[in-house]
Formats: sequence, C-alpha cells, structure tokens
Amino acid sequence: MAKAKILRGLVRTMGYTCLAIGLLHVLLGNRSILGADSAGPTIDSLGRFLGAIFAGYGLAWLWAARQSPIPAWAVRGLAGVFLLGALGRLLSLAVAGWPHWFQVVLAALELVLSPVLFWLADAEEKALAVGGERAGA
Repeated sequence: MAKAKILRGLVRTMGYTCLAIGLLHVLLGNRSILGADSAGPTIDSLGRFLGAIFAGYGLAWLWAARQSPIPAWAVRGLAGVFLLGALGRLLSLAVAGWPHWFQVVLAALELVLSPVLFWLADAEEKALAVGGERAGA
C-alpha cells in the first residue's frame, strides 16, 4: 500500500507542477526560460504555445490522479512522454551543447523520475486487487 500512496502523490504532484509550469510559460513567454529572455518573438510564440500543451499534459496527470485506481496505462503513457522530453534534452545537449544549468537539473530529474513512475505505474491497481482478494477470502 505504501507504493500506491507514493504513486498517488507523485501523479498529483506531476499534474499540479506541469500545469503551473505550462501556465507560467503561457503568461511570461521568454521570461519564463532562464537564459532565453532575448530569444525574440518566434521563440516567444513557440514557448507560449508549448506552455499551453504542457499545461494540458498537467491536466492529463490530474485526470489520472482522480481515477480509482490510477490506471497503469495512463501513468506509463504519461511517463513515456516525460522520458521522451528528457531524451530530447539529451539530443539537444549532443547537438547544440550545454544549456543553462537549470535545464541540466531538469533533465536529470526527468531521467530519474521516469523509471520511478514506470516502476510504480500499477501499484494502486495491485494494492486494490490484493485488498479485494482479502475481502473475498
């Protein structure tokens, strides 16, 4: 049951965090990206658009958090998108060089959290199944 509680907390935290970050990017544009405040209107437009998409990604996490049990397929899919973002950061590092240090911290966090989310994905489903078996016994 502890893994199920950790999963629920992580899923909820992912939702609120991604929603907040996405809205911050929509509202602040380039000013929300450390080191990119003078990137120009094209990057500002792209950043605000992607911020809206990221806010929607956060809403998807919050949707998953409201389910009982949290669907493992949803956690795996959302964690896969998160991992893809981390791999994109690594590709950028290889192609364009080192970004602002904060982006490196975010990449590390994404690379660590993704496997944890994959590992915990079915924790609540399993906990409820075990609880149902005990109740039926």
